[in-house]
Amino acid sequence: MSSSVQINIPNELAARLNRLEFQIPQIIELGLREFNASAQAGYKGCADILELLADLPEPEKIIELRPSEHLQRRISQLLEKNRTEGLTEAEEQEWEHYQYLEHLVRIAKAKALLKLRKCGQ
Repeated sequence: MSSSVQINIPNELAARLNRLEFQIPQIIELGLREFNASAQAGYKGCADILELLADLPEPEKIIELRPSEHLQRRISQLLEKNRTEGLTEAEEQEWEHYQYLEHLVRIAKAKALLKLRKCGQ
């Protein structure tokens, strides 16, 4: 089942979307996922990492994975604030999310290295 939605958008955006007419549902879905993730405390900047891992990329891509500038900057801010004045409860929760994300990425990288070593034998 599908529905029709009418929206008003700037002409420049409409021109760009016209070239991608058959991909509009996918574009909107990806945009909504990113929007929802950025609205959740502790998940800003994480959606790109999680989506990359969800795509099951080649081991080399996993090993090359690095945090975005935005994510790295936010982590640095939290570390500095924790060192100087302490974190609020919301910031503590955000920090815990980042720690868990780092844990997941480390596991993925370890498994990717094992896979590469196995293939190299």
